[in-house]
Amino acid sequence: MAPKWRELADRIAEQIRNGDYAPGAQLPRIRELVEAGEGSKATVHQAYKALEAEGLVTSTRGHGTIVRPRSALKRLGITRYDKVKWRDSDEVAFIADRVASGRAYDRNEQTQTVNRVAADTVIAEGLGVPVGSRVYARARLVKEGTQPTHTLTSYYRPEHVEGTRIVDPTPGPAGRGGGYRVLYDAGYEIDHMKEALFARVPTADEVKLLQLPSGEPVVELHRTTYTADGTVVEFAVGIHAASRFAWEYEFEVPDSARDKAKEGSA
Repeated sequence: MAPKWRELADRIAEQIRNGDYAPGAQLPRIRELVEAGEGSKATVHQAYKALEAEGLVTSTRGHGTIVRPRSALKRLGITRYDKVKWRDSDEVAFIADRVASGRAYDRNEQTQTVNRVAADTVIAEGLGVPVGSRVYARARLVKEGTQPTHTLTSYYRPEHVEGTRIVDPTPGPAGRGGGYRVLYDAGYEIDHMKEALFARVPTADEVKLLQLPSGEPVVELHRTTYTADGTVVEFAVGIHAASRFAWEYEFEVPDSARDKAKEGSA
C-alpha cells in the first residue's frame, strides 16, 4: 500500500491533469488540507514536495504552491539561427524561441555581464586557445517575465570582438540582430555550428539563480560556432531548467553513399 503522502500527491496530480487546477492556480495551503482531514502537516508537505519534484507545481515563500504552465517553451534547433532572423531582422535566438512558442517577450528579459576571464580547459578547447588565455565572457540570464529560464555564457577571442557591442554590458541583445549580427558586421559571418547537450544535477548556485524546484535537473548546452573557413568565433555554455523547454530539431537525413556517388561522377 502506498504511503498517505503518495496517495494525496497522486490525487492532486490527477486533478491538475484534469484541469481542476488550472496553470497558475494556487493549491490549497497546507493548513487548509490538514483541517480538511487530508493528513498531518508532514503528510501534506511531503505530497507537495513530490508534486514539485515531478514538475507539476512550484512553491515559493509568500506565493504558496502554484500549478506550473503545461506548455514548455520551444527551444528550436537550427531554425533559431536562420540568418534572415538576425542578419535581415532583429529576431535573436531567444526571441525566435518565444515567437515559435506563441509567447510574449521583452528584449530586456535578457540581462548580461561582460568580463575578461582566463580560459579554463573547457573554454580553451572550445575556442581553440591555450589554457589561461584571456578571453571575453558574455554571461546572460534570460527570463520569461520574472521566471528565469536559462543562462548562456558566450566566450570570444578578444581580436574578434574588441570594441564591438558584444562587450557592452547593456541589458538585452547586443544591438539589432544581436551578437551574430555584430560578428557579421565585423567580417565573421557564421556558417555552421556544433551543439552538445547533457543533463545533470544543478549546483546550489544554479538552483537559486534559476529558481529550480527540488529535484529538477538542468540541461547543459555547449555550442561552438564557426565561419566557413572553420574559424571558431564563439563558444557558449548554456544552463537550462529542464522542464521549461521542449527541444525541437528538424534536419535533412544524410545519405553519405549518395553523396560519394555524386562526387565520383563529378
